[in-house]
Amino acid sequence: MPITYSSYLRLEELLALQVPASVPAEHDETLFIVVHQVYELWFKQILHELDRMLVLLDTDDVPRVRHTFKRVLTILKVLVAQLDILETMTPLEFLTFRDRLESGSGFQSFQFRAIEFAMGQKRSSAVTHYPAGTLEREWLEERYTRTTIWDAFLRYLVRRGHAVPQAQLERDVTSAVRTDEALQRLLILIYRNDADAREMCERFVDLDEGIQEWRYRHVKMVERTIGMKLGTGGSAGAEYLRTTLRPAFPDLWEIRTEL
Repeated sequence: MPITYSSYLRLEELLALQVPASVPAEHDETLFIVVHQVYELWFKQILHELDRMLVLLDTDDVPRVRHTFKRVLTILKVLVAQLDILETMTPLEFLTFRDRLESGSGFQSFQFRAIEFAMGQKRSSAVTHYPAGTLEREWLEERYTRTTIWDAFLRYLVRRGHAVPQAQLERDVTSAVRTDEALQRLLILIYRNDADAREMCERFVDLDEGIQEWRYRHVKMVERTIGMKLGTGGSAGAEYLRTTLRPAFPDLWEIRTEL
C-alpha cells in the first residue's frame, strides 16, 4: 500500500488521543489537551536537537551548532505563543474540568525534566519524583548521568586553546551547573578576545533566556487562570513556578556587569 499523508503521520491514531476526562465532555477540555500534547511533541523535538548539539559541539561543527541553536530558539518562540491560545480559556472555563485532572500536573512532564538535565539543571529529586520501576524513572535515570551541552561547550573552549578551570572539566555531571569565579574571568577574556567563542556564548544566553521567557509566561498564565490556588497534583502552582525562574548557565549572566 502506498504511503499517504494520513498513513505517514498516523493521523487516525493521533486524532484519537484527545480524550476528555469530563463526562459529558466540557468544550474547553479539548483545547487544554491539544495544547499540552503539542507541548510534549515540541519537547521531544527540543531534546532531539539538544542531543544532536552535544555531538556537533564535540566535533567542533560550529555552523551546525549555530543552526541547531536557531531551530531550538524558534521552537521556544512557538511554545511561548501557545500560551496565548491557552489564555483564551477563562478561569471559569478551566474550572469546568479542572477537578478531572486529579493528580495530573505539568510538573510531571518527564520530557521537560530531560531538557533541564541536558542544559545542566540537574537534581536527584526530579528523578525520584517518579516511582521506581516506571519507564519515566528509568528513562530519566539514564539521562541524569549524561554529560550536558554546557560541559560540551567547555570542552569546545579547551580545544580552542582556552584554559578552562580543571575543576569545571572534572565536575560531576549529575550535579547542577554552579557559578565559578575562575571560569567567569576566563569568559570575560573570551568576550574580549575570541569573537567566534563569544558568539557561541551568546547563543547559550539566547537559549537560557528563551527557556526563562517561557517559564515566566507560564507563571503569568497560571496566575491569570487560577490565581494563587494550589496547582493540580498538589503542586504550589504559580508560587512554585516562580522558583524555577533561574538561569541554567549562571556564569554567562554574572559576567555582564564586568564586560
